Amino acid sequence: MHLSITQLKVSALPSDEEAMAAADTLFESSKTWKEGKTIKGVKTYSRAKGPDDGAPWHCRVSVHKPEEATFEQLWEKLGKDKALNEKEFIPDINKVAKVKQISDTQTIWTLYYTFTPPVSPRVFTVLQITRLDESSPRSGTIVSIPVDLTDDQDLVKFEEKGVRGRYVSIERLLELEDGSIEWRMATSSTPGGSIPTYFVERSMAGKIAEDVPHFMKWLHSLPKTE
Repeated sequence: MHLSITQLKVSALPSDEEAMAAADTLFESSKTWKEGKTIKGVKTYSRAKGPDDGAPWHCRVSVHKPEEATFEQLWEKLGKDKALNEKEFIPDINKVAKVKQISDTQTIWTLYYTFTPPVSPRVFTVLQITRLDESSPRSGTIVSIPVDLTDDQDLVKFEEKGVRGRYVSIERLLELEDGSIEWRMATSSTPGGSIPTYFVERSMAGKIAEDVPHFMKWLHSLPKTE
């Protein structure tokens, strides 16, 4: 399969194997993308829109020492109920709903974003697929694929009213030799509506980079567990 912002029907969702194979290929490709700014220690990269893409791709890479965050801590908040946790550290996310639990590794979520007027609220609905590889070096992968619920009236009722946006993303936590964790994320998106593409693309590097310190600040604010 090719990962893009094209929405998939619920009846045509990919298998774990298909999605992860496509993600692995994209992770490898991202190592050769054009380097952009480094923002608060987060490196950014980009790739122009290809023939099968609906929008350009953007990537961020950050490395975290165990004293900042362990693999277990990161996976607990990114590999499990990721959309619910994102609502806690991404200010624009106003509501999140679990639409359908398909399996232990596949869940459909809908996320409702609100912005400062005159920008209208946006609705993003995605299938999130997870994979945890406990062999050394450990890695955890999350793939988010845009989903169209309109064919299923029981599911579409979970969506809030708003302009329909679309995003696809791949995210990987990878244990490095020194015990640090590389957190790599690549995404392609469109907010929908009439926001000019150049405006969205111009701000993407900063937008995805700032999610890292937002996440870390939230993680460190949580009660310590024994």
